[in-house]
Amino acid sequence: MLTAEQIGQYHENGYVIPDYRLPESDLADIRSHHERLVARHPEFRNYCPTLLAYDLAFLNYARNPDILDMVEQVLGPNIALWNSSFFAKPARDGYETPWHQDGEYWPLRPMATCTVWIAVDAASSENGCLQVIRGSHKAGRLRSHHTNADPELTLHQEIDDDEIDLSEAVGLELEAGQISLHDVYLTHGSLANRSERPRRGMTLRYMPTSTVFDRDFARRLTEEKGVSDHTNRTVFLVRGIDESGENDFRLRL
Repeated sequence: MLTAEQIGQYHENGYVIPDYRLPESDLADIRSHHERLVARHPEFRNYCPTLLAYDLAFLNYARNPDILDMVEQVLGPNIALWNSSFFAKPARDGYETPWHQDGEYWPLRPMATCTVWIAVDAASSENGCLQVIRGSHKAGRLRSHHTNADPELTLHQEIDDDEIDLSEAVGLELEAGQISLHDVYLTHGSLANRSERPRRGMTLRYMPTSTVFDRDFARRLTEEKGVSDHTNRTVFLVRGIDESGENDFRLRL
């Protein structure tokens, strides 16, 4: 569980690193699942935006009760998992992720998500750990983004330079098995990996069920911004009830 101080850090800074580590056996399984995924789909060598559309084995980690307990502390008791991604950053040629806010890509109303980031390998400044702009979530708004079509980026919506205060940038260096939690409005990104060590990271995207996963909105985002198509994403109720009464939990593989 998060301490009261850690909950305060999450709300004040937009992120927190809990006193928690995923068991090595789980990490080994995740690595094995990822290797199987990339063998079948080499286009996902750097980045897979929609893990659960290809392999439901990853759902086991999203239902981890320890992780859900921490997410409940910041989102409340009614929680849905609406996506999971994998940012692999292979050794020597791992792609950069530009500064962005997650909500720029997502069809949620109202906008609310806690992302759990799992360090599948040790993540450091040398191999492209996640970087965040501390406190950048506080305005509760999406900043101005533009499209960056560089093929060696994992994502292509990038925050405009005048919207970023790099003096508040913090690198989230994690040992394998550690996790971080961050807010949907937090500005973050990561540098390319030119080191000899891979930097695999898996994300779990949780929303309170007072938020609605809007499939019509998803279609517009794809048409207007070219972001990943979330129209047929399966949303999983992982704790509590659907407060909105509007979410569709049918399996859509």
